[in-house]
Formats: sequence, C-alpha cells, structure tokens
Amino acid sequence: MEFDPNEHQHLRYNPLRDEWVLVSPHRLKRPWSGQVDKPQEEEIPPYDPHNPLCPGNIRSNGCRNEDYKKTFVFDNDFPALQEDVCKPPESGDPLFQVAPAAGQCKVMCFHPLSNVTLPLMSHQEIVEVINKWITVMQEMMLSFKWVQIFENKGAIMGCSNPHPHCQIWASSYLPNEARLSDRNQKQYYEKFGRPMLLDYASKESKSGKRTIVENKHWIAVVPYWATWPYQVLLLPKRHVMRLTDVTEEEKDSLAKAMKLFLTKYDNLFQVSFPYSMGWHGAPTGADLETDTNHWQLHAHYYPPLLRSATVRKFMVGYEMLAQPQRDLTAEQAAEKLRNLPIEHYKTSFKKTGAL
Repeated sequence: MEFDPNEHQHLRYNPLRDEWVLVSPHRLKRPWSGQVDKPQEEEIPPYDPHNPLCPGNIRSNGCRNEDYKKTFVFDNDFPALQEDVCKPPESGDPLFQVAPAAGQCKVMCFHPLSNVTLPLMSHQEIVEVINKWITVMQEMMLSFKWVQIFENKGAIMGCSNPHPHCQIWASSYLPNEARLSDRNQKQYYEKFGRPMLLDYASKESKSGKRTIVENKHWIAVVPYWATWPYQVLLLPKRHVMRLTDVTEEEKDSLAKAMKLFLTKYDNLFQVSFPYSMGWHGAPTGADLETDTNHWQLHAHYYPPLLRSATVRKFMVGYEMLAQPQRDLTAEQAAEKLRNLPIEHYKTSFKKTGAL
C-alpha cells in the first residue's frame, strides 16, 4: 500500500515548539455525534450605550472613552500585569519556585462601530490598526522584555464584548510560548545559519500546497504542523525580526493580505469566523541590544471551528494527556480556504482577483 497523507495517519513535527502532531485524516469519514454549538449572534448594533468599548461611553472604572473615529487605546481597567507591585520572596525549593512579574496591559479598539470586524474594514482602516500596533509596541518595548499583541474574536473564544478590539500585554519576562520559540529558532539558526521561519516561508511559497494568500511581501499558510483545523501562520517574506521593523510598503501589503485571508475565514462557513491570534517577534527591552537574528516575525491564528459554524474542535483527552491531534490535513484545509471567493459574503464589492 502506498502512503497517502490525506488518507493515512502520520506524525508531523512542529519545529517552533519541538513537538509532534498526530494527523488522522481517515477520521473525517466518521459521522459527527458530538457537541453542536448555537450559531453565533450576528445582529450586533453599530452602537450600544451600555457597551464600555464604544466611543464616548463610560467604562466600569468611571473613565469616559474618547469620541474616537479611528483606533483607540487605553489602559486595561482590570490588568493581569501591573508595573509597580511587590516582589515575591525567593524560594530555595525546586518544586515551589516563584519569580517576580511586572508589566502593563492595554486595550485597543480597532473601529468606532461595534458591528465592523477586520475583514469588513477598509484597507486604510486596517493600515491604521497596524500603525497603532506599532506605535504602542514602540512605547512598551523599551521597558519590557516581551510585548504580546493578541485578539480573541468571537464569544466561542471567550470574548465577552463584540466590539472589534485586541489587547496588548507587556511583561518583564519571556512567556512560555515565546521562550520555546526563541530556543528552537536559535537552535535552527546556529545549525543552518538562517532564520527558521524565513526558510519556511520560502519553501511554502515554492510549494503552494498550504498557501492561502501571498503577495510581494507576505504569505499566509496553514502550517505543515497545524494543530487547529484552519490554523494560519502569517509571515513576511524577507527577514524581519519585529513588527516595528516593517516598511510602509510592507504595512500596505500586510493590510491587503489580512483583509483577504480573514475574508476567506468568514466565507468558509458564512459566519464571523472566531479565532485567537497574536504576533510573535524578537524579545525586546534589554534584548534590543543583543543579537536576535534567529527571530522571524510571524502571527498565529488559531480558530476552533471544524466542520461548520456550529461544530468546533476540542483539545481534550489525548490532546491534553498525550499530544496534539488533528483530522483534516493542513493541505486539505488550505485548499478549502484558498478556493473560497475573495468577496466577503456580506458585501458586493467587485472581485479583482489580485492583492
């Protein structure tokens, strides 16, 4: 019997995490009898006087939002990280270690209207979001080792507020995911003399098997080692260590790439596609003065939907106790996304077929 990656179980290696993923494509043939969620609520008003993220509204701490017209950033009213806090005493016990943690947390609203998401925003509005990400990061990166930009989109991903927004957390330490990525990218760089993800972007561009969107400066793929069904890795095609290093032309191309593949996300099941996403780049703070050439800027998108807008992937059982597992192959997922229309299902703008 000849091996067919779309039919036969196999393992795939994730070099960013130094872990293996079990791929079981034959399981797609089984009928679904698991949980079916309610369809996401689509009727969101453009303005809600009780929504703390809307322009001009008062938040729970009594502060009033600006009557903003573009992006709006404010300090998180309930931050997970604070800058001036007591440090814990050192522990000499290896089983009960403790370490200090300090930081800042901000909230960033993408748009003044609550019923507008990134794929429904104009090109220039997405450029404004990218510019604001960079501005906030420039402010925080001088004082903190890591700046994490992330967006939780949709109630299914734990987002309690439908207004388009993200969060930006800066920390005095390198978080677990960043630490793994730093270590593994460095090991690859020391062995091959090139950034791991720059090599990866080049090979994915030549292959095209897992590519969803590509333009002159960026490529979005379902990574070979993807865990989530329609996971996406967004990469620059030249060596870029941090989001603050992208050029004006690259910002423009990034906005076009984001709008296109996020539109395809929504078109897949004709729903505002939920996900958790975040940017990863070279560490900051004191590391701005060190050699971090092993790093390549990238963004992860982790959406939970599996078979429809109401059926999601759960990370339980084997995934929690052994290792990640998926049914749909990365190539099958990429083909589905790649072949979707570039017109958003909610709009009627002219299809151009080009970025």
